[in-house]
Amino acid sequence: VQLVESGGALVQPGGSLRLSCTASGSVLSINTMGWYRQAPGKEREIVATIDKAGISGIQDAVKGRATSSRDNTRNTVYLEMSNLKPADTDVYYCNARTWARQYWGQGTQVTVSS
Repeated sequence: VQLVESGGALVQPGGSLRLSCTASGSVLSINTMGWYRQAPGKEREIVATIDKAGISGIQDAVKGRATSSRDNTRNTVYLEMSNLKPADTDVYYCNARTWARQYWGQGTQVTVSS
């Protein structure tokens, strides 16, 4: 499974963006997909997960500001975030889990700054 993220950008506080992650390869083996983020020197933390049925979970820190969705026809998951804060500045990683292992994308930088 290969994952390619896109959509990272420099955004002003209060702004919005949408991250995309497209999977290729053995996509039928993917169960849950998700988004994580990591700041330099910190552990990677979960932001959102979404299963094949489209049922998602959102981390408390972004709840109410983030929505995760999945288009199985395009093998793509999305993370839409609004009312962005400087604390949301991180590298955002896409994650895919199969029964055997998990996979990571290369990451996309989100910077929230005026």
